[in-house]
Amino acid sequence: MPNPKRKHTRSRRDSRRSQNWKLERPSLSPCPNPDCKKMRPAHTVCPHCGFYKGRIAVMPKVEKAKPQSEGEAGS
Repeated sequence: MPNPKRKHTRSRRDSRRSQNWKLERPSLSPCPNPDCKKMRPAHTVCPHCGFYKGRIAVMPKVEKAKPQSEGEAGS
């Protein structure tokens, strides 16, 4: 088996290896719910409204208002 005559530089080696590490952005599609239309990953439940395949699959989480402590209220 043939061997290289000279050592390849770090630059040459690393530029060859760099081609394997490109990241791709996830593809997003609009939510089919007419009231939502926010972008979501394809084939997943919408995290905003819980809609999937023409029905509500999960109830969306409603953020509760935190009660103010006595020291913060009405300064």
